[in-house]
Amino acid sequence: MRIADSEKSGKARVGAALQLGADGERPVSPPSTAGGKIMKYAAIGRVTLRNHFAYVYDFLIRSIFLITIMYIFIQLWRVTYQGEGSRLIEGYSYDQIIWYILFAEALTTAFPSLATRIEDEVKNGDVGYKLTRPLSYIGYHYVGYVSEVLVRLLVNLCIGGLLGIAMFGLPHFGWGWAGFAVVAIGSVTVNYLLNMALALCAFWVEETRGLEFVYHKLLFTIGGMLMPLELFPQMLQDVCRWLPFQTVLYFPAKTAVRWDDVSLVPMLLTQGVWIALLAGLVMLIYGMGIRKVNVNGG
Repeated sequence: MRIADSEKSGKARVGAALQLGADGERPVSPPSTAGGKIMKYAAIGRVTLRNHFAYVYDFLIRSIFLITIMYIFIQLWRVTYQGEGSRLIEGYSYDQIIWYILFAEALTTAFPSLATRIEDEVKNGDVGYKLTRPLSYIGYHYVGYVSEVLVRLLVNLCIGGLLGIAMFGLPHFGWGWAGFAVVAIGSVTVNYLLNMALALCAFWVEETRGLEFVYHKLLFTIGGMLMPLELFPQMLQDVCRWLPFQTVLYFPAKTAVRWDDVSLVPMLLTQGVWIALLAGLVMLIYGMGIRKVNVNGG
């Protein structure tokens, strides 16, 4: 009899909790298991995807910007190859260079500004509210960031791919497409961690967009967006090999256009090492930063 009463009491408590959650008076959190956490982050990703599919005009403006940038690079490299009088420059043909820049530019324009987002949250106090959620603050932003990059990158690749096909015909990359997809995962993660490390400086400095601006310029140059690292002087190449910037743009773009010359495993290992180091750095900065947060009220 006691067991039956206990079961009824337990069911009543569960039903009451569900009812409160349905009425909106007190939301009921999913169980704090691995599956529950995955469901939470998956929901964040779905919401982010829906939000960005709604902004069609934003995609159109970015596509126009991508085409404009590529037109400038096409003219620049055409003159460069004509001046060199050679079909190859450091092993890259003219069409390979343009495809390389297309992939690098598609990634670059797909990355949203994380510094602006974190900086605004710190300034208006939203960071205090988000820290109380049953989610990792770093993980929450990572899922939203990856979802946004995915949408932008697919659009950029479609636009850039049509431009490249119109100029050179269908490319023969072999497994380069698959290699690009694999390496791009590490690329996006490294870029997120680098940006987050800079964005979290908002706990100490008022403006972090200047730091983000400098980081972008490093990506453009020694990160390999403007040209492959093979075109740099040997001394500068040796320096770039020890920096994380090559893993963001140079690795995926080269993997796509020169699959036969790529060693995929060393690239992935390099990305993995930098992800581990940067994740540790981000967690250290985050741990120091949240100690500075004062949450007043509810």
